[in-house]
Amino acid sequence: MNHPIELSRLVKFLKKSNKETYANKAALKAPSTRPGSEDYHFEADGLVYHDTYWGSRNFLGGEQIWLSEDFAKQAPAKWGMNYFGFVLDSNVNEGELYNFLREALMQPEDDVKIPVRGPVTFSKGNKRYWFSVKGDLTNFNGLESISIDNRVVYRCRVHGGFI
Repeated sequence: MNHPIELSRLVKFLKKSNKETYANKAALKAPSTRPGSEDYHFEADGLVYHDTYWGSRNFLGGEQIWLSEDFAKQAPAKWGMNYFGFVLDSNVNEGELYNFLREALMQPEDDVKIPVRGPVTFSKGNKRYWFSVKGDLTNFNGLESISIDNRVVYRCRVHGGFI
């Protein structure tokens, strides 16, 4: 099948952009593109990545990827993913939870089926991260979860593919 971005190129770029944006605590945010949004922007290898989200304990957002020449012409993105995440336990420390999430997202992708979030599983101390996904980069949906002391405290649903 002919895709707007060759799959191996998209995989390589997603792995790179994921490590250079939200998951990376040192990454700088981009200027907000819509009222109240938090944004990240990354460009490399002829591709452009942009992530926009709103919220904190509960959040909603989307990531898009363009060919650089399309982005310059303000043409539509070629690939995208939407997500909605939420904290299930009001007693959970949001800062600690999201620091652990970022650490999980920065892990090597050895067991990653598709590089849109983190590894299949990652544990540290009493915290555990896991991500399950169905489909492939052309059309997928997944669920990301975190537990503390074997109690699920966070979930994030994702879906996306080629546009």
